[in-house]
Amino acid sequence: MVKPIVKDVFFLGKKCEPATQDDMHIVKDLQDTLVAHRENCAGLAANMIGYNKKIVIIDMGYVDMIMINPKITKKNRPYLTDEGCLSLEGLRKVTRYEEIEVEFYNAKFEKQLRVFKAYFAEIIQHEIDHCEGIVV
Repeated sequence: MVKPIVKDVFFLGKKCEPATQDDMHIVKDLQDTLVAHRENCAGLAANMIGYNKKIVIIDMGYVDMIMINPKITKKNRPYLTDEGCLSLEGLRKVTRYEEIEVEFYNAKFEKQLRVFKAYFAEIIQHEIDHCEGIVV
């Protein structure tokens, strides 16, 4: 189901709870909502659609990647950039890293460890920030 985008900074500022297999219904809502916003959105976190759970979805161009309980384990080469967010108006300056390593569970709840670079690394960092209650 397509969910409305949450703009309540108080709700978005709360650190999300770890997701379990009982939370998999959230994945479908994230997928549907990303499809509805695809022309101006590259990723979503569950709290952006009203669920206080550590689940994100990233538009990888050819497939949408689900990340459950994502955690950045390594980061290299910081840089400063401007980012926008569906939940907020305007752009904000933020430090990101050109390369990150992320540990997460996929949609089948299989543990993954992957390296991401450049654009995808930036989007993933933004969505993981949402899970940590950091609103950019």
